[in-house]
Formats: sequence, structure tokens, C-alpha cells
Amino acid sequence: MVDRIHFVFLSIGHFYTHLFMLVFATVAALSLSHEWGMSYAELIPYATPGFVAFGVCAVPAGWLADKWSRKGMMVIFYIGIGLSSIFTALAKTPLQIAIGLFAIGLSAAIYHPVGLALVVQGRENTGVPLAINGIFGNMGVACAALIAGFLIDRVGWRSAFVWPGVVSIATGIAYAGLLYAGRGTGAAEVQGGVAAKRASDTLAMDRRLLGRVFVIIFFSTAVGGLVFQSTTFALPKVFDERLAELAVSATLVGWYAFVVFAIAAFGQLIVGYLVDRYSIRSVFALVAALQATFFAVMLGLKGWSALVVSMAFMLVVFGQIPINDVLIGRITRSEWRSRVYAFRYIVTLSVAASSVPLIAWIHARWGFDSLFTVLSAAAACIFTSVLMLPRALSKEAHT
Repeated sequence: MVDRIHFVFLSIGHFYTHLFMLVFATVAALSLSHEWGMSYAELIPYATPGFVAFGVCAVPAGWLADKWSRKGMMVIFYIGIGLSSIFTALAKTPLQIAIGLFAIGLSAAIYHPVGLALVVQGRENTGVPLAINGIFGNMGVACAALIAGFLIDRVGWRSAFVWPGVVSIATGIAYAGLLYAGRGTGAAEVQGGVAAKRASDTLAMDRRLLGRVFVIIFFSTAVGGLVFQSTTFALPKVFDERLAELAVSATLVGWYAFVVFAIAAFGQLIVGYLVDRYSIRSVFALVAALQATFFAVMLGLKGWSALVVSMAFMLVVFGQIPINDVLIGRITRSEWRSRVYAFRYIVTLSVAASSVPLIAWIHARWGFDSLFTVLSAAAACIFTSVLMLPRALSKEAHT
């Protein structure tokens, strides 16, 4: 029971991580561009420092968690991201909002190396737990547009940062209270090394083969980060342009984005179930192939057809997320896991940071069709790299 409560807290943390990182995407698209007299392409580069911090600071966060306390770092995460969001609401210039977003990214950097290491701790089958945790993260993506759009229409854009910040701080205090009361998950921590050793023994392989697996993990992580960040950040603006007759207010744009993200979030659960039972190589290749196909189909679409295809490509974009995390969880020992996850996410999020200026540049010159062409090519590259995963690894992974 205690472990389940802890898992719920960790999943809520994943929800907060992606919600806070994407509030500005909706605020910039639907409010600030009008209030500050700046174009969408001029505004969104100010989100770049936050995404850089989100990636770069994952490594020191993972190192500190392994050396000090994973649970202690989670308390810092909840309270830090809440305070940073409230600070961002005070911004009066683009530079000030960039500083606030940097602070949000700094706090958010804690979650992936620390939270995911806690999720897989003491578990042998990690696909479904990571998928469930991933659904919470994707619901954060979904609710960012919904909550921000709702608050923009009724109170103003500053409230889109203030109220989530207050809730996160309250969650951090509750989590700290749980730990202080001595209701942590010590049993799971003790078992973590045993499960990791068993997984390491199961996946015993020579250094060259292990090196190839890690190269593929980090390559697909990098390109996947570009795909994930481009789609989640740009979708509210895509809907603003392409669902003009369906979405006539910020709230409606937020609702459509929420519906797409919420349904697509369950792609992780499907993929998590599959990778615990079938070849990771085959599942990964199918997901990447579907991404490339759906992005290509999206070219020129508007209205209901654009909405349906958006739902399809988000389903497989979100579905890819747990695959690399499952691989890392199986081939690394507990005492190193936070740092390995940190390196995985520094690659993901550093590339993701570059997607923000890329979206601005492509949108200003050619529009979103060119962006979808780039994303289709990126997914094709992931598909090609996945075919190089050794078949033996896939068989060993689920014995």
C-alpha cells in the first residue's frame, strides 16, 4: 500500500513536469503574442533557456540523487518548480519570462533521472509501470493546453503560471510529510539492487554489443526528443491555424489539444504491455514506421481530418517514450541508474531545446507542412536505427 502511494506521488510529479514545461507554449500562442505585440515566431525562442536547463541539469540532478537522496530531490522538485512558476507569472518583459522559464526548467530537470529511477526500483517487469507513469506525464502535456487556455480566457495568462505553482508546492509539502512520517519505500530500495543484478545477468553481453545498444538508445533518444518536443509544443498553434472553424477561442483550442493528448497518452500503456511480452526491436520499429507515415499524411490537412491524423501521430509519438526507458532499466544497476537516465534525458532534452527555435524558423518561412516533412524524415531515421538492434537482445529481454 505504501509503495502504491509513493508510486502515485511519482506519477503526479511526472504530470507536473510536462504541464509546467508547456504552459508557455499555449500562453505564447494565444495571449502574449497579442498583449506584447510580438509574433509567435518572435516569442517562442524565449522558451529555449528553460528547455536547455531541462536537459543539461538532468546529469547533476541524477548524480546528486545517487549520492544523496532520490526522495529528497523529489521534494526539491515539487517545491522548486512551483515557486519558479509563480515567479514567471511576475514577468513584464520577454527577458524576465525567459529567466522564469529557465528556473522552471532547472527544477523540472530533476524529475526524469530521479523519478524514473524510483519507478523502476525493485521491479523486474518495468514496461507497464513506466507506461502508467508515462501516461501521467502525457496527461500533463494535455492539461497544459487545457488549463492554460481556460485560465487565459477567464483570468489572464499570469494565472496559468500561478495556480499550478501553488498546487505543486502543496504537493511537495504533502510528499515531505509522507517521508518525514517514515512511510518511505525502503523495502523497494533494498530490492532494487537485487532486481537490477538479475536484469544485468539476464542481459549479459559483450562490450561491443552493449555499446551498439547504447548508441541506438541515445540516437533514437535524440531524434525522438526532436519529434516529441516539436509536436507537443507546436500542436496548440497547429490547431489555432488548422481548426479555425472548430476552435474559435483559447479554451476550445485547449480542449482539442487536451482530447488529442489525453487519448494519445494511452499509447504508452499499449507499448508498455507489448515490450514486456514481445521483441522490443519489432515493437520499436513498428512505432517509428507509423510515426513517419502519419507525419507525411498530415501535409495540407485541415479541419476534422487534421484532428484525426494529429491524434494518430501523437498516439505513436507518446507510445515511443517507455521503450528506451525499459531498455535502460534492464541493462543498468540500481546504483548507476539515475545517472544513466540523466544522460538519456540530457540527450533528449538538449535536442528538444533546439526544436523550439527550429519551429519558429520553419513556421515563419514555410509553415507547418515543412515541419511535418522534417518530422517524417526524423521518424524514418529512428526506424532505420532500430533495425540495427541485435535480435538476441530482444529475445533475452523478455525471458
